[in-house]
Parts: sequence; C-alpha cells; structure tokens
Amino acid sequence: MESNGTTARAAAEQLAVLRDQRSALAERVVQPWWYDALLGLLAAGFVSSYATHDPRWILLAAAGLGLGCLGLVSVYRRMTGLWVSGLRPGATQRAVRVWLVLYAVVLAAGAVAEYLLEVRGAMVVAGIVIGVGVALLSRWWTHLYVAELRDRP
Repeated sequence: MESNGTTARAAAEQLAVLRDQRSALAERVVQPWWYDALLGLLAAGFVSSYATHDPRWILLAAAGLGLGCLGLVSVYRRMTGLWVSGLRPGATQRAVRVWLVLYAVVLAAGAVAEYLLEVRGAMVVAGIVIGVGVALLSRWWTHLYVAELRDRP
C-alpha cells in the first residue's frame, strides 16, 4: 500500500500534467482574426439580404450563411483538432447573452425601419452592425474561454 506522501505526490504530478494540457489547449483554441471577420461577413450578408425584399435572395443568403458556417467549423476543426460549442455552459454564456440581445435589438430596429417606415437599406445597416458585433463578440467569447481554461487546475 502506498503512503499518503506518495499518493499526494502522484496527485500533484497529475494536476501539473492536467494544467500543462489545459494551457496547451488554451493556446490551440484561439482562432485567427480572419475567422471572426468571415463570421461577421456571413452574418452581415444574411441580415442585409432582407433589404432586397425578395424571398429568393433571402433564402440564398440563408443557404450561404449555413454553408459558410459549416465551412468555418470544418476549417476550425482542421486547425485545432476540436470543436467547442458556442452554447457551452461557463463564463462564455455572458458573450452569448450579449450577442442574443444585440442581434434581437438591431434586427428589430432594422426591420421596423425597413418594412414599417420604408427606409430602404435599413437592413443593410442592421446587417453591418450585426456583422461587426458578431466578429467582436466571437473574439470576446474566445478570450473568455481561454481565460476559463487557464484558471482551472
């Protein structure tokens, strides 16, 4: 039977290995800047498509958004070897909540201006705001996730 000192030493060594692995993972999960920019462009293009008032263009933009996001997931998996859900529990939920509020408020304001007040192009402005917002929030989400990885044992 092992003594408590040996068990404690083995546990400390395992924790050190786990910390090193989490640190390496934290370095690996950070996406390049162009990932956030492309995600923002995809979101901006989709929301902006509503300015056309043409369901065909909107469906085409929705398909482009879906395919583009699948492509980004594929590239991210190839680069990092993993995929982390944006809806995972933890500190990143703050960024998700901010994103949902931003998206709902800007989309509603753009839709009211475009469709009720007949301000042509309002959805393009909303799309740009949403695109920039998602790009910045994607970076913030990653920052929160990396900090969470580094703070845990």
